[in-house]
Order: sequence, then structure tokens, then C-alpha cells
Amino acid sequence: MKILITPKSFGNYKDKTYPLLYDKGYEIIENNLGRTMTEDEIIERARSGVVGIIVGIDPLSERVLERCADLKAISKYGVGMDNIDLKAAERLGIRVKNAVGSNNISVAELAVALMFEAARHVSVLSQTVKQGGWDRVRGVELTGKTLAVIGCGQIGREVAIRGKGLAMKVVVYDPYFNDKEFLAKHDMMQCETLSQALAVADVISLHLPLTPETKHMINASTLELMKPSAILINTSRGELVDEESLYTALKNKRIAFAAQDVFSKEPPAPGEKLLTLDNFILTPHAGAYTNEANEKMALYSTRNLIEMLTS
Repeated sequence: MKILITPKSFGNYKDKTYPLLYDKGYEIIENNLGRTMTEDEIIERARSGVVGIIVGIDPLSERVLERCADLKAISKYGVGMDNIDLKAAERLGIRVKNAVGSNNISVAELAVALMFEAARHVSVLSQTVKQGGWDRVRGVELTGKTLAVIGCGQIGREVAIRGKGLAMKVVVYDPYFNDKEFLAKHDMMQCETLSQALAVADVISLHLPLTPETKHMINASTLELMKPSAILINTSRGELVDEESLYTALKNKRIAFAAQDVFSKEPPAPGEKLLTLDNFILTPHAGAYTNEANEKMALYSTRNLIEMLTS
């Protein structure tokens, strides 16, 4: 019985995770490529004998799953599962589970870091000094501003709580969220529509899964609803944002700034237009890339896989 492990950082925690798998008699196949695997590379390694996969952002499409003859369980090293064809997995009788609660703090803290970067331009100021200058860039305070958290799952809640800690006003929009006690405890308001949330927000932070309903939810129309001074933060999935419309909005100063940790194609193609703008920054999908989150993701995903294979 073999287990394929694809995340590049998983090996940092093999002393804590591999013994759990060896104890159950599993043989481990590692991703030794130093990068995200392609569909064909996964098929090559998991075509026969692989009963479980611990997967990062590598593609587990219907084509892949159909060719992994012995696959019984997929454990996500993280939370978002849009790289896994869940319908195909269900049809094929393959169990799937994600590492809920493993990276919510780390992603939330990066979202807040991006808010400060957008508001105070820390990296630009530092680079100016390192290049021998002493010019300042005027920023804005976050205190008293309105933060709209779009999607109030575990990560969204953590961002909302940190917004309150920064003395911001916080509104949330999530049609599936009904925790009135949470809102009352933290003095937050729930918006009935996305339009309402975008219209009142100084900072918008996206915390949603990628689905047919959420793809390009930030587009030319919704960008028009935002304040000219608005800051857009996206640490969820790049495809939530129509990047062509975002480029136009930023170029024309329709909104003030956008900071993302995700992109529709990662890494972005050479010459990507958004990267030429001073009011756009992109980090390399590093939200969950902390010691604490990586360790929890490794342990949670290992235990989840064992549970699925043995129960």
C-alpha cells in the first residue's frame, strides 16, 4: 500500500508524520521534483498501488482520478479543494477531507499585513532608503475605516476579529453565515448583499472558496461599486477577481490599491500587466507558509488520511 505526498514543504515535518504512516504499513512516494506536479506526473506515480494521496495545490482532475486505479482517499494539505474534482471523487468512491483549522491564523495574519502594506507602503519606503533616498509616500490610517470581510468562514472570522483589534468598523457578507452571537460579541454588522458591503467598505478582504458562483465576483460591475479610496485584499483564490477589470480599475484610479497573495495563473506569466502598476502588489501564495501552519497542515492531513483509509 503506497501513499503519494505532493506538497513540497511536507518533508520538513516527516519526522512527525512519516512514523504515523509507517506504523500502518504504508510505503511513501515523495514529490522529488521541487515544484508542483503535473497531471501526467501524478498519474505516472499513482497509476497503481497508491491508496492515498496527500495533496497540496497539484491538480487532481477527473482524468487523474480515473487513472489512479487503487486510490481510496485524498487528504488536502490545506483547506481549499478547488484543485480536486470532488464530483469525480464521489463518483469513483474516493474519500476526500481537508485540514480544517490548520492555516486560518497564518492566512488571516498575512491579510492584515497586506492591509498595512496597502495603507502605509512599507516595502516601497524601505526600498527607497536602501537605494539612497529619503522620500516619503503618504499613507492612510486603518483606524476608524470600514473593513468588509467577504466570506466569514474560519479565516474570515480571524480577519474580522483582527480588524476590530485595529479599531476598524467591520461588516461581513456571507449568505451562508448566520452566527448572530459572533456578530454581537464583536460588534459587527452583517450585510444582506455583496453590493451593500462593497459600497461602504474602505478595505475589502476576500475569504471565499472558488466555485462557479464566486468566480470573477470582483469584476467591472462590482469594482464600480467601491469607493475610489478602496483597498482590495485577496488571500483566497486568484480567480475570484477578473484581473483584466482589476487592471483597468487600478490604472484609472477607480480604486486605490489591490494586494493579493494569489493569482489566476501561478506564477503569473512574464509581462503580466498588473505587475507593472505601483498600486498593485502580489505575494507568492504564501498565506499558509509559516512554521506553525505548515506543521499543523502536515499533521492534520496525515491523520485525516489514516482515518479515511482505516475507518
